[in-house]
Amino acid sequence: MHLAYPAVLAVLLFCVGLYGVLARRNAILVLMSVELMLNAVNLNLVAFDVWLRDTLRAGQSFTLFIIAVAAAEIGIGLAIVLMVYRNRGTSAVDRLRDLADTDTDTDAGAGDTGDGAKDSAEDAAQGATAGGESGTASKKAEATA
Repeated sequence: MHLAYPAVLAVLLFCVGLYGVLARRNAILVLMSVELMLNAVNLNLVAFDVWLRDTLRAGQSFTLFIIAVAAAEIGIGLAIVLMVYRNRGTSAVDRLRDLADTDTDTDAGAGDTGDGAKDSAEDAAQGATAGGESGTASKKAEATA
């Protein structure tokens, strides 16, 4: 078997994976594209291992290592994507740039302004609003029962 066939197939797989990473907006599709790129590398490693007739089978050993790393990467990546989806309601990569809340970043970056009473009053107002909404919901539930 010629080395050109698996090499061309690996190049095509890698190009499809690269296109998927650059063009897709869904985080799960980006992870799948990364897997395509890793499989292209695995194909090249095994093809060159067979072509060189390596007695240590280094290409196949590296391939097994890459498969193990890819499995861990997918497990952790999917866990992160699911957590972000639960918090944000979307898995679009474009919208993941704004992971930090802007209110928290400006307050934390500004340091202590010495206006602790104002901050605690705002926190109390937010708590009262949240408590008022839940109190209203419980009153409506009691009224319907």
